[in-house]
Amino acid sequence: MTTDAQSILVMAGTGKTGRRLVPMLRAAGQHAGAASRSGEVRFDWSRRDTWEPALAGASAVYLLAPEDPTLAADFVTQAVDSGVRRIVALSGRGIDQIGDFSPGMVAAETAVRTSGVEWSIIRANNFSQNFSEDLWRQPLLDGRLALPIGVTPEPFVDVQDIAEVAATLLTAPDHHEQVYDVSGPRALTFATAVATIARVTGRSIRYVELTPEEYHAELLAEGYPEETASALNLLFAGMRAGHLAEPADGVLRVLGRDPLDFDSYAARAAAAGAWS
Repeated sequence: MTTDAQSILVMAGTGKTGRRLVPMLRAAGQHAGAASRSGEVRFDWSRRDTWEPALAGASAVYLLAPEDPTLAADFVTQAVDSGVRRIVALSGRGIDQIGDFSPGMVAAETAVRTSGVEWSIIRANNFSQNFSEDLWRQPLLDGRLALPIGVTPEPFVDVQDIAEVAATLLTAPDHHEQVYDVSGPRALTFATAVATIARVTGRSIRYVELTPEEYHAELLAEGYPEETASALNLLFAGMRAGHLAEPADGVLRVLGRDPLDFDSYAARAAAAGAWS
C-alpha cells in the first residue's frame, strides 16, 4: 500500500465487507470513514442532503451500488466534483450475464467507468458469509436450506478476501481501469457447503433442491416482495447456467496469494458461534 494517508469513504461501512475494510485501512495508516444510515458518517441513499457532508474531504470511495439505478450516476458525479480521485466499486460476478438481477450494480459500474477519475471494480461470487451472517443463516439454524441451484458448483468467496482486495485497490497504484473477478479457490455445490457446515457444527442440516417456481412461492410466503423474489430467481438461473462456477484469479492477481477456502471459513465461523 502507499504510505501517504488518504481520506477514504467506505459505503455500507457496517456491512459485511465495510466493517472489515474500515479497520484494515486504519491499521495501514489511512483515514477511513464508515458510512451508513446510522454509522459514524451518516449517509442515506434516499436523503441527498447526506451525500455532500459524507463526501467532504474524501479522496477515495469504496462504492456499494444503490438499489435504485438512477442514483448511481448522480452520486459519482457529486463525488468527483467534491474532490474524490479514486473509486472502487463492489459488484457481482457475472452481472453482465444475469439479465436484470441488479440494475443498481450495472448503473454503478457504468458510472465509475465514465467518471474521469481512477477506478477499479471488484466482481464477487456469492459470499461465504451469506451462510453465517444473514441470507442463509436462519434456514441453516432451522435445519433446512432450500434453493433452486441443482448441481452447479459455486466458488464462494470469503468477505475477508474482498476487504483486503478493496484495501489494496483503494490505496495502491497500478489498478486503474481494472475489473477483478474474485472467488474462493474451489467450487462446491450448495449441498456440499451445507454438509460441511453440518459437520463442523454437529447439527442436523439438510439441503433441499427446489424448482424455480417452488422457490419463488417460498420467498413470497416468507414475506419477500415480488420484485425481490423475481430478482433472486434470475440470480439462480444465471448460477445454474454456470456463469459463476469457475474459480476466478482476482485474489491472486491483487494480493499475490490464494483465496481463503470454504472449509477454513466454516471452521472459523463455527468456532465463533455463528450457528450456535
